[in-house]
Amino acid sequence: MTIPTIDQSQQKAARVVGFAYLFAMGTATFAEFHVHGRLIVSGNAAQTAQNIMAHQQLWRLGMASNLLCFLTDVALIAALYVILKRVNPSLALFAASLRLVETAFFIAVTLNDFDVLQALSGADYLKTFGADRLQALAMLSIAAHGDRYNAGLVVFGLGSTVFSYLWFQSHYIPKALAAWGVFSSLLVATGSFALLIFPSFEKVLMPRYFTPIFIFEVTMGFWLVLRGLRPHGLVVSEKRLRNDRVAI
Repeated sequence: MTIPTIDQSQQKAARVVGFAYLFAMGTATFAEFHVHGRLIVSGNAAQTAQNIMAHQQLWRLGMASNLLCFLTDVALIAALYVILKRVNPSLALFAASLRLVETAFFIAVTLNDFDVLQALSGADYLKTFGADRLQALAMLSIAAHGDRYNAGLVVFGLGSTVFSYLWFQSHYIPKALAAWGVFSSLLVATGSFALLIFPSFEKVLMPRYFTPIFIFEVTMGFWLVLRGLRPHGLVVSEKRLRNDRVAI
């Protein structure tokens, strides 16, 4: 009896996905929660401007971390497609397309963060504006970052939902983990969409609605790095072999 095996390219892609999940989650968490959470004071443009100018390198490091995260996502998406296209090529392509749109969107949002530094730079051509106006302009750009980021998370959640569904169908990972991925991805998509319509819900939803996807991606990262893929066909074949031996 021939026991089906995972293609070597899929196993290599699984390691890429595992490392990419861990690296991207780490850089994104640092940029969005440590840097923005430390420097941005909600509703206080003056204090936020003072924090950013006093820690310009940290702000730039946050932008660099976000860019590294989103560039890593390109490798992640390509590797996910390599693994899951055998399950359903059309859905895998659809999920990859959604995730690539999301990644391009996030890169554009991150590059717009340079506007904050420009507004607060004190350049000669800005001296015609008062300090309070420039601080308000910087705060406006920061607020736009949050709204645009939520819009990108909607697309991310949808793409991640489709990929998680393909994981569930593939049997390459435990079904419970794949089901958790579907749930957590849908939660991100719906939660982020809700924030676009009802921004006042942010205090209620953040960071609760994002915690499940954090758990999923970190768990997936370690699982794929340490365990790799195991095809359902291999499990079925081994069971049949054992049954055949018992019957003999």
